Amino acid sequence: MSHPTRDFQPLQADDPSVVAGYRFAARLGAGGMGRVYLSHTRGGRPVAIKVVRPELADDPGFRRRFGREIEAARRVRGAYTAELIDADANGVPPWLATLYVPGPSLTEAVARRGPLPVPAVLWLMAGVAEALQAIHAEGIVHRDLKPSNVLLAADGPRVIDFGIALAGDATSYTATGDTIGTPFYMAPEQASGDEVTAAADVFALGQTAAFAVLGRPLYGDGPAVNVLYRIVHSEPDLSVLPESLRPLFARCLASDPAERISPAEVVEWCRQRLGAEAGGGPAVWKEITGPEAESPVPAPVPEPTLTPTLPHQQAHGPAPVHPQPPFGPAQPTPTPEERKARKRRTALLAAAGVTGGVLLVVALAWSVMEAKGMLDDRLTAGPGPSASGPAAQPPASGPGSSSGSGSSSDASHPSEASDSSGAGSGSDGDPASGDADAASAEKSSRDPRPEGFTLVSLDADNSLSLKDADPKRTNRKGDIHFDCTSGDCVLKSETTVFVQMFGSQGTTLDECRLMLKGAKKAGHTSLSLAASAAGTEICMQDAEGNIGLYAVQTKSTAVPELAFLQGDLTVWRDAAR
Repeated sequence: MSHPTRDFQPLQADDPSVVAGYRFAARLGAGGMGRVYLSHTRGGRPVAIKVVRPELADDPGFRRRFGREIEAARRVRGAYTAELIDADANGVPPWLATLYVPGPSLTEAVARRGPLPVPAVLWLMAGVAEALQAIHAEGIVHRDLKPSNVLLAADGPRVIDFGIALAGDATSYTATGDTIGTPFYMAPEQASGDEVTAAADVFALGQTAAFAVLGRPLYGDGPAVNVLYRIVHSEPDLSVLPESLRPLFARCLASDPAERISPAEVVEWCRQRLGAEAGGGPAVWKEITGPEAESPVPAPVPEPTLTPTLPHQQAHGPAPVHPQPPFGPAQPTPTPEERKARKRRTALLAAAGVTGGVLLVVALAWSVMEAKGMLDDRLTAGPGPSASGPAAQPPASGPGSSSGSGSSSDASHPSEASDSSGAGSGSDGDPASGDADAASAEKSSRDPRPEGFTLVSLDADNSLSLKDADPKRTNRKGDIHFDCTSGDCVLKSETTVFVQMFGSQGTTLDECRLMLKGAKKAGHTSLSLAASAAGTEICMQDAEGNIGLYAVQTKSTAVPELAFLQGDLTVWRDAAR
């Protein structure tokens, strides 16, 4: 998840305002794992907080993998990496905090000013290679080094986004049979599904630096499957690169991992040339990065609200108000052992609080029942000799009259009147029955639990079925098909309806429900993908009421015979209303 630094986005209605004590000042961006926000430590230092998507957070397997990534990233310390400050894989939601880098990504810098001059490319490659040294020294392979994951700070590049990095002793974060990484910057062995080592990051370094020189991927644009084929089966065209850099690129982009240059050798090679280049790297770096962006100030702390004082508290005065910390967790950051101890203390305090709360509720309920009994006695006895006017009318006869449900105040609440009338003649109703009805209503209104599936592919051979435990089908027997035979690639189904969402990402279940109602009435069982691109979200609903949200990651439709769609799928079972 990269975080652009030039366009701070305001928080939206569905964005949290604070996570784990970090108060958010702006949204920085989004990625496959979730969203990234700008926050600050207690001392005012800006940090980037990455918050995991709900459907991934609900997956215990993802939390375990995310926890391993956090532990691996904690070990990395380097001048050209964005240091991990804090994280919690078991948080609600899971999150991690890294130092905020005030500079554009390499992608943004090239888009703004065009290809970089040779001295800046040497400075870039030396810094990124030094970052890879620090990463590889801890037994970690980044696996997704690319221009958007390299930020250009005023004092050099920074390598970020270890979201899918692979620790040497851990299992890669990937679905079974899928390849992790960005196709345009993969190494041949990575694209082929073979063993991935630190040498794959060196190949990606060469491709990333070539993008800086050319303003485009070295292996060309087009469908991902075509680019991967060229990476695996053809040699790169180095003639398009500056002649002085070709020897270095040739060693970075060797097809055999064993023949590639090491990060330490890259650093040495670039430093020697930087001394011979007129002006050197630092002289042109400021022109590329531009003026340092000013980050938003820490988010203001909301004014504390006073809690109403209960009658039994008045003798002791109002409860003290404890304002929230302005930003960031208390320092220093607690160790894992301290966190476990805190959780145990919190659990004990919570149990004590619940016990006290139950006793208070019982006492209040007993008082209310006593008062209700006194009121019933007065109504049964009839009006007193001095009573006059409408208030002195006898209670209405009929079922449930003894419960007082026929009062004027109940007339505006039909549901309450219905409940009391169903209690039976001459009865106050069964409180336990009322509680059961309320619990049943609450349960029926609760949304189903989302289930997340990453890197779900659709092509001529694969299909989907939202009703299956695993929606991915490796045959055409699923209900949802991807089809390009008519010249226009579409999603189609006999019973499932589709609707493409427009606007910002992060579509909710309720938004899907709303849009799918119209799609169902119109019979939209086919959806053209002509207007779909990476980041597009598609809501779908099958005949059983299961709702899915498909977030497109890669669309390749230029060659119909090889066309495919790849994205992340969230499924809510029996979610239609």
